This record gives sequence, C-alpha cells and structure tokens, in this order.
Amino acid sequence: MSEWVNTNLGQAANLVNKKPTLFKGTTQYLATSDVVGFSAIPSETVSFPHRPSRADVFLSEGDVLQAKMKGTNKAYLVSNNMNGWLASTGFAQFKPSIVGNCSHYIYNYISGECFLKERDRLSVGSTQQAISDKDLRSISISLPSSIREQKKIASILSSCNASIKKTEELIDKYQQIKAGLMHDLFTRGIAADGKLRPPREQAPELYQETPIGWIPKDWNCENIETIKDSLVDGPFGSNLKTEHYVIDPEVRVVRLQNIVASKYNDSDKAYVSQKHANTLLRNKVIGGDVLIAGLGEERYPVGRACIYPSTLPPAINKADCFRLRCNQEKLSNKFLMGFLNTSMARDQIRKYEQGVTRPRINLGNMNRIRVPVPSRNEQIKIVHKFDNLSLKIETEVEIKDKYNKRRLGLMHDLLTGKVPVTIVEHEAINESL
Repeated sequence: MSEWVNTNLGQAANLVNKKPTLFKGTTQYLATSDVVGFSAIPSETVSFPHRPSRADVFLSEGDVLQAKMKGTNKAYLVSNNMNGWLASTGFAQFKPSIVGNCSHYIYNYISGECFLKERDRLSVGSTQQAISDKDLRSISISLPSSIREQKKIASILSSCNASIKKTEELIDKYQQIKAGLMHDLFTRGIAADGKLRPPREQAPELYQETPIGWIPKDWNCENIETIKDSLVDGPFGSNLKTEHYVIDPEVRVVRLQNIVASKYNDSDKAYVSQKHANTLLRNKVIGGDVLIAGLGEERYPVGRACIYPSTLPPAINKADCFRLRCNQEKLSNKFLMGFLNTSMARDQIRKYEQGVTRPRINLGNMNRIRVPVPSRNEQIKIVHKFDNLSLKIETEVEIKDKYNKRRLGLMHDLLTGKVPVTIVEHEAINESL
C-alpha cells in the first residue's frame, strides 16, 4: 500500500477556465439533460450544427464534471470517446489526467458524501446557492500517491457503478413493459385460454364502444359510485391538524407522500394518539384498502392510487387522501387500484381537475370516474399478471438499493484508506505495458 496524500481538488486536477473559441462544422452538442448516469455522455447522442457560446464547455474523454449548485448530487465522468460541447454553466470541468492522477478516482471521490457536504457548506447566493470555482478548488481531497492504487480503487467502484447502471436499465425496461401491459390488460383483458384477447383491429366482434373507450363486449362499464362499498375523504381540517401528531408510534396517518402509483411509500411516517384516532373511525384504513391522492403536483399526478399494505396496522387517512373500498361482489380493490393508474383513468380525472399549480379532484367527481368491470374470474387473472411484473420491478429496486449501500460502504472504506487495496504482480506488469 502506498502513502496517501492530503491535498485539495485544485491541485489534484486542473480546473478548466479558458473556453475554446474555435468552431468548425458539425459537432456533438449536449444539453444538461443529456448528462445522465455514471457516464456523462450517452454513446447514441446525435451530432448537429450549433455555434457554442462563451458559457459552453468543450468535453473530452476523461474529463470530470462537478455540479456547482447546492444540493445537486451530480458528478460525471466523460467517457465513450466523446468530444463535444456541454450547454451549461452549472458544472465545473476538471482534467485530472494533466497532473498524472486517475480521472476515475477523482470522479468517485467528488461523488462522495463528505465532498458534497463541503461543497454545499461553501455555497453562497440568495435564491440559488452555488459554490465558486475558487472555493471548489479549495476542498480537501485524499488520494494514494500510487497511480496504480488509484486505478485499482476506481476499478472496484466502477464495477459497482456498472452493476447499478445495469439494474437501472432493467428497471426502466420492466417499467416500460408494465405500462404497455397495463393498457392491454384494461382494454383487452384475458381470454379463457389465459392470453390477451386479440386486438380490436383483428377481432372487432369481441369489443364494444363505451364512454371510456373500447373494451371487451362481455365487460360492464360503471361509475365508482355504483361499484364502491365506501369512499371517504380525510377529516375536516380542524379535526386533524399538525398539532394532533405525536412522536410515539401509535396510529399511523396516511398522507399524500405515502401514495405512489401502485405502491405505498412507507418511508414517511406520522402518528396520532389512539385516543384521537378513536374520534375519526370514519377515516379508518385497513390492509387492502385503496388509497387515492386527491391532490397532485408536477411529478405526482392527482388520482394516483395504491393499496394499503396488509402488513401494516390500521391507520387513518388525512385530507386529500381518499380511502376506497369496493363492493367485492362487483370489483376487487386491487383491480380498481390498477385501473386508476392507467391512462384511461387519468384522461377522465383530468376533466374534473380543479386548480392550476396543484390540481385536485373532489369526492363527488371521484365517484363519477367510470371503470371497466370484467367477471370476477377475469379480474383475478388480470391482477395476477400485473402483480407478477410489479414483483419483478420491486425485486430489481431492492437489488439496486443493495448495490447503492455497498457502493457507499466501499467509497467510505477505499477513498479514506481505511481498507487498503492490494496490487498483484500481474496488474503492475499490465500497468507498465
């Protein structure tokens, strides 16, 4: 193991201040939105003519980018043999290779929690806080004096990054498949042979036109009003306020942030006393109930729905969080939850939305949403289909979380020298070739 050097980022890598002024022909030109993943530049980026401005930076393979905005957890390593322009002033650009250090090591170090905390501490500004180039260069950084050891550490972390990226790609793939499958399941259903019915274009005689579109001929189309057992909003404002919350984990309160499309977010917890919950029995939530967001925002649409997990104790729902129970002889709760997260339901909900910045739907209009109603047997088959795919996505998300935790642990151990790495002889020989 080599000695470790304590220095600062400005000495470990050169900050690029001078912008190239020459521009000829067509070149790669990237918006900040193109800078994604662990690699700054996607290989499929298309070239097109554009004249760079003085604020733009020219990127080369091995450059390291660090976001200067406070709270922005973004550091990138330019790869894929990319040479092109980045249309952003929000990044500092470093060239570690100039001073003989490993780009991959620098990238991993400035991605770490300690470095980002120091960047945020030094950020200044009124509306949007960001760090100056001078202060960014001054942040401390530790690294082995041996370039081979730097590369070894970077290689270990890069392998972990690659596993995370591969898992993210698989999650994206499953989510795209699920979106298409959900549309097919709620417009074509499952025939007696266990397969999706043929599309309407191939078998028009199997379908009927309804206010929500074409659905199988043997399905009904009903309002939530007619298929529900109960649908309730949260308590009136004065009946459940922040002052009613307690620290001790007594009775859970379901809030908007708990309702994610098709999934209950259990990471955000709030409680009221059992005594206060007893005054709100109308709002009791039990496992298997459908939870619907009556209020939306840009990332989380109004009307999104999930099932309250049966593994959790009874709770109460807050205002703008609807609790719905279906008449089980007509429709299963899980089938309805799945439908509410489809475009067919979203299109209906948009017609009843009120408000501009934060759209909402009231209880009366929620009752007017139309729902396809297959036979109970077909409902079970449909639910089984999207449950299986949802399970695959959840499994991959859990795997990704494990990789992320492992990466954080490795970063702490390897980038501080707490756990030394060993350079075997054949690696040293390869480095010299």
